Amino acid sequence: MKNFLFLFRNDNAKLPKRSPEEMQATTKLWMDWIGSIAAQNKLADRGNRLEPNGKVLRPGNVVTDGPYTEIKEALGGYTMVKAASMEEAVELASGCPILQLGGNVEVREISIL
Repeated sequence: MKNFLFLFRNDNAKLPKRSPEEMQATTKLWMDWIGSIAAQNKLADRGNRLEPNGKVLRPGNVVTDGPYTEIKEALGGYTMVKAASMEEAVELASGCPILQLGGNVEVREISIL
């Protein structure tokens, strides 16, 4: 098995305001999806949501605020899974609830050095 990283991106400006009940239903979709991957013994790290603000370190120890609001799609979180191939990892990602919200999942193989 190989490890794959799922990076979740969404345009937060396009997300509609949701009621607490709608947010709870979305959270349940995420938990069910992660649970289905875990039930297949393919969850390496459930990951976490990422806060929308942070810092960017550039060469010469230049620190700037980031990520930038002008970036259309923001990185919102990650999960790590185990799969035999990229195709299998993409299949696992295909059930991600972010796809229902207009976002996307970037699937990347993790290379062990």
